[in-house]
Amino acid sequence: MKSSFPKYINVNGHLLDLSVPQIMGILNVTPDSFYADSRKQTEAEIATRAQQIIDEGASIIDIGAYSSRPNAEHISQEEEMKRLQTGLEIINRNHPDAVISVDTFRADVAEWCVKEYGVAIINDIAAGEMDERMFETVAKLHVPYIIMHMQGTPQNMQKAPHYNNLIKEVFLYFARKVEQLRELGMNDIILDPGFGFGKTQEHNYELMGCLDDFRIFELPLLVGVSRKSMITHLLNVPSEEALNGTTALNTIALMKGADILRVHDVKEAVETVKMVEYVHSFEK
Repeated sequence: MKSSFPKYINVNGHLLDLSVPQIMGILNVTPDSFYADSRKQTEAEIATRAQQIIDEGASIIDIGAYSSRPNAEHISQEEEMKRLQTGLEIINRNHPDAVISVDTFRADVAEWCVKEYGVAIINDIAAGEMDERMFETVAKLHVPYIIMHMQGTPQNMQKAPHYNNLIKEVFLYFARKVEQLRELGMNDIILDPGFGFGKTQEHNYELMGCLDDFRIFELPLLVGVSRKSMITHLLNVPSEEALNGTTALNTIALMKGADILRVHDVKEAVETVKMVEYVHSFEK
């Protein structure tokens, strides 16, 4: 069932309509992301990947320079900015009208990306938990802000995650965060349940099963399950063979109200949206 409330976000002065789900293509300028094929470091690799994301139909390029896979190495702010600079310069040069999202938890990095490179969206895996200045910074920047639920940090999040009541705790987390952001004058807030971030296999599928309950927030919902361990472990396949499982979960997410899919495989996700939207057109 599609949500009944209107949804859109303001990106660089233009409204991005989310009444039809949008695709966010992943561009990792890192040496150690969990899916090897997503790692792009040379200028040629970055340019080719950005072109592919756009050609295959994504409306957002999400660039990240800090790997958030479990047990990922912690890198300095300077190293993160150095990696981002290369990628952002290439995208801006080749695709000046592209809507760019930056995956960062650091306020200074977010501000630098928006002011120097015209980045339109900040995607924060920590929802302000890893930088106390992030909320005031994004509010000042007036850009859409993706807040993700994560228990712990990338370095420790998968060390025995535990919840007394998963859905209740995630909902209370978002309710508190949204209230804080609203008090700062934030309008464009996007929720990301954080599949694979401080959650067991069972937690991830419980969250997927209850995804339509997030409509209570009346905010856009982003889902990122692309080739993650919740798929590879269940199907006993490597991430390189997890496209079919990814498409299955993306279909479920769309049927339950997802507005943005964050993916490695843009073409397949665009086709999935097209098919699900066609089914929705027959609903009474």
